[in-house]
Amino acid sequence: MDIVHSHSVNNLLEGLSLLDGTDYQYFHEGARGNHPTWTSKCFNYGKNEVLHFLLSNCKYWLEEYKFDGFRFDGITSMIYHDHGLGKDFTDYSCYFDGNQDEDALVYLALANQLIKEVNPFAISIAEDVSGMPGLAAPVREGGFGFDYRMSMGVADHWIKWIKELKDEEWNVGEMFWELTNKRSDEKTISYAECHDQAMVGDKTIIFRLMDKEMYFSMSRLTENLIIDRGIALHKMIRLVTIATAGDGYLNFMGNEYGHPEWIDFPREGNGWSFFYARRQWSLADDPKLKYKFLLDFDISMIQMIKKSEIFSAKPESLYQNNQNQVLIFSRGEYVFAFNFSPNNSYTDFRFYAPAGKYKMVLSSDSLLYGGFDRVLEKTDYFTCFSDGGDQLSLYLPCRAAVVLKKGK
Repeated sequence: MDIVHSHSVNNLLEGLSLLDGTDYQYFHEGARGNHPTWTSKCFNYGKNEVLHFLLSNCKYWLEEYKFDGFRFDGITSMIYHDHGLGKDFTDYSCYFDGNQDEDALVYLALANQLIKEVNPFAISIAEDVSGMPGLAAPVREGGFGFDYRMSMGVADHWIKWIKELKDEEWNVGEMFWELTNKRSDEKTISYAECHDQAMVGDKTIIFRLMDKEMYFSMSRLTENLIIDRGIALHKMIRLVTIATAGDGYLNFMGNEYGHPEWIDFPREGNGWSFFYARRQWSLADDPKLKYKFLLDFDISMIQMIKKSEIFSAKPESLYQNNQNQVLIFSRGEYVFAFNFSPNNSYTDFRFYAPAGKYKMVLSSDSLLYGGFDRVLEKTDYFTCFSDGGDQLSLYLPCRAAVVLKKGK
């Protein structure tokens, strides 16, 4: 659950603002109590009453609704007096320069301790763009107790690449670097899409890939090149994101089947409409629509990742070439091969790999997932010694990805 303790609604009718007639009962007094860009109120974490209120909220969701995980929203805004606005955190001096709200940091440590006391198996994830060290370190070691931190740049980079680059310009070297550039001393969670992209009038990944065509051409009886491209890339984006994730993967609701629209809650700007304040879950259940392809792929992808236990190993690059747009890497006993080229398929594509026999365990090009079935899945793939090393040979169709597992 996305839990928001970083700020509070400014609405006098529904929120805590001016609850007792003052602006400082739960919040800081004066200008410090108003967030400069979010038009919301900033909690005073130095007050015991505020701590009790927020901690009891954590306990409430755990005990009454049986949630077993929290993603703490807007951590960066909480822990810096300037909310981290307009600031590049380029070196470690930025984290210890007196700009830190120590009361907020103490609250986060208390919240994480309480969560584990109520449910030792519950997890907490910090949404922080600053890279504050120690957020995902145990309290007993001087950290703030989060189990994971978000890999914040991943979702931003996917939107950037989709918006700003042609398909032929996607740089697989940059992609692999951005997807794997994580601290080794703290556990991280990767995600392809989050609420920053998919809420309040912006576009989801699937909408950026397909736009209005998905309103007219998602029937399984309809052929459409834009839809074919969108479905292929949507599967590849999710697969490469989870395959390179540090220690876990998080899905934004509806992304697993490519929900066509953003989320927009009733507000003055949309005439207080509820029209976009929902997910159309029935789309993924309809066998006549292509959304089911995306959901079935997601189910198979998650099952494969759970069985693989790949998060216990680091991604190791086997091949990356920005000209042919092929990215191949290993993780434990698994090999992930991606061909992001929109035009070029490669026969007998050879690359160095650990010697042995491999079986294909997932193909994004399978008919089951809306692909074109261009890959032989039920066959054994053997390495052969060539040019001074062991090599695998694969057929890599355009806009397709395959996953192979090394045998015993």
